[in-house]
Amino acid sequence: MNKPIGVFDSGIGGISILKDLLIELPCEKFIYLADSKNAPYGPLPEKKIIELAEKNIDFLIKKECKIIVIACNTITAAAIKNLRSKYSLPIIGLEPAIKPACLKTKTGAVGVLATQGTFEGEHFKNTSKKYSNYVKLHLQIAKELVDFAEKGDFDSDNVKKIISHYLNNFKNRNIDYIVLGCTHYPFFIKQIKECVGENIQIIDSSEAVTRRTKDILMTYKILNISEFENKLIFYTTGNTEILKKLANNYLNIAPNNYIVEKMN
Repeated sequence: MNKPIGVFDSGIGGISILKDLLIELPCEKFIYLADSKNAPYGPLPEKKIIELAEKNIDFLIKKECKIIVIACNTITAAAIKNLRSKYSLPIIGLEPAIKPACLKTKTGAVGVLATQGTFEGEHFKNTSKKYSNYVKLHLQIAKELVDFAEKGDFDSDNVKKIISHYLNNFKNRNIDYIVLGCTHYPFFIKQIKECVGENIQIIDSSEAVTRRTKDILMTYKILNISEFENKLIFYTTGNTEILKKLANNYLNIAPNNYIVEKMN
C-alpha cells in the first residue's frame, strides 16, 4: 500500500524518530507534522493534549495516512488510550526506553531525562514500579532542552551550560545508562556524551518504535516494498526554517527531496 505514514510530535523532536524510520523503511512515504506553535505539550492539561493530538491525527487522516506514529512520549502517556478508542487506523505510541535500560544496567542505577508529562504518565509509573526492587531510577526534568530545540539552538554556550547542570545531578550515583525520555533530546546527544564520558551509555526510543511500526505494517499487510521516488513532506505550525535546517543537516536530505509547508 503506497499511502504515507503519518508521524507527529508537539514540535520538531519527533524528527529524531523519523530519522530511524526513514532508514529502516526506505520504500515508505512519510508526512511529518510538527505542532511547534503549541510546544511543549508537557505542562498542558491532559484534556488539552488529547484535543491537540486529535487535531493532528485528523489532519494526517485527511492526507490519507495509513498509520500514525506518535513521536512524543508526553502525548503517548496522556492520550493514546483515547486516540486508539476513537480511530480505527493503527496508532503507534512512544515510551521512554526504561525497560531496556533496566535490563542492561550492571550497576543498578539508571538516569532518566524527560519532561514532566512523561514522568506523570501511567506507563512510566508502572514501569518504574516494576523494576523498583532492582534498579534505582534517578529522574531529571529537562524542559529547557525542548525550548532550545524549538528555537533551533543546538550547540550554544547556554545549551552546554544547561546540559551540564542537568547531568551534574547524575554524578556520584553509579549510573551506567541514561535514558533520553523525550524525542527532542537526541539532537543534543553529542553534548550529552561529552559531559558523561564513554563509560555511560545513552539510550532512546527510536529503535523500539521503528521495530514496532514495521511489525504493524507487516501484520496489517500494508508494508510497501516497491521502490519509488517521493518527496518527504513536512507540515509545521512553527518556524519552517528550523525544519529545513534539520532536514538538510540531521536527516541529510537534499533540498529537492522534501517539502516544508506552514500550517495555521
